[in-house]
Amino acid sequence: MRTRKLGNTDLKLTAVGLGTWAIGGPWQFGWGPQDDDEAVAAVLKAIDLGINWIDTAAIYGCGHSEELLGKALKKTKIKPIIATKCGLLWNKKREKVNCLKKESIRKECDDSLKRLGVKVIDLYQMHWPVPDEDIEEAWQEMANLQKQGKVRYIGLSNVGVSHIERLRKIAPVASVQPPHSMIRREIEKDLLGYCAKHNIGVVVYSPMQRGLLTGKFSKEHLAKLPPDDHRLRSPEFQEPQFSANLELVEKLKLIAKRSGRTLAQLAIAWVLRRPEVTAAIVGARNPSQIAETAPAADWILTKTNIAEIEKLLAEREKKL
Repeated sequence: MRTRKLGNTDLKLTAVGLGTWAIGGPWQFGWGPQDDDEAVAAVLKAIDLGINWIDTAAIYGCGHSEELLGKALKKTKIKPIIATKCGLLWNKKREKVNCLKKESIRKECDDSLKRLGVKVIDLYQMHWPVPDEDIEEAWQEMANLQKQGKVRYIGLSNVGVSHIERLRKIAPVASVQPPHSMIRREIEKDLLGYCAKHNIGVVVYSPMQRGLLTGKFSKEHLAKLPPDDHRLRSPEFQEPQFSANLELVEKLKLIAKRSGRTLAQLAIAWVLRRPEVTAAIVGARNPSQIAETAPAADWILTKTNIAEIEKLLAEREKKL
């Protein structure tokens, strides 16, 4: 599996990494019930397939995703690159609570190290730049953790250029982690160009748009989602977007089929077409899911494929 260097770090990431948002199980932004054994098996399968990095966060399942990842790491001799995040706590109702105070960041790091069962976190990321007035305080503490050797590199998630400009005055930004898919293209406006100019790694998440670009969704499938599945509250799963997205998916399937690939692989290869993108986070809830999507890491789309997809995306936009 091909690798790409993450910005100005010495980390070389496989083009696809395993995302563990869903395996954490129920919480405010969960994906419904999850079988723990299947989750651990998915992590081990990813490593077996050659994926060399795994992304998680303390908030996923209110600590449970990190715990499951820690459990999986004890079952393998291979040490993957571990990326996790800070800045989101949770209350008794398992709802997220934003906090960027330095004492909290310090405690979160120690808690994550303990749950993961590792001595150092390879990439520690600020999950959200909220509250805005505290981002410098949190970033300074993250830089302190780096100096202490608890984390190797520090990065940012869900930020814009203005946030990076403020924070890189305090300490170098190793990477950013924004959402990116055929349906969400905001980062193409200025973030990708800025990161390329300043040699900042870009790790994108949700390339399959939370399952929409896998070809497995229909109105019937949507109706069967557990009531606590956060996707039910997302605009792309509501009208008029949902119908327009289903139409797009049917046309994209034809492109994937011609190449002997799956739609999920097409969606992932599409975000990797940009040289500014270091790698893509691909979520999986069981071994078969990551087995399907991992091969996308080595699929380089042709100019014809890309042009055809651009035309379909433009048609979708006109319907919204």
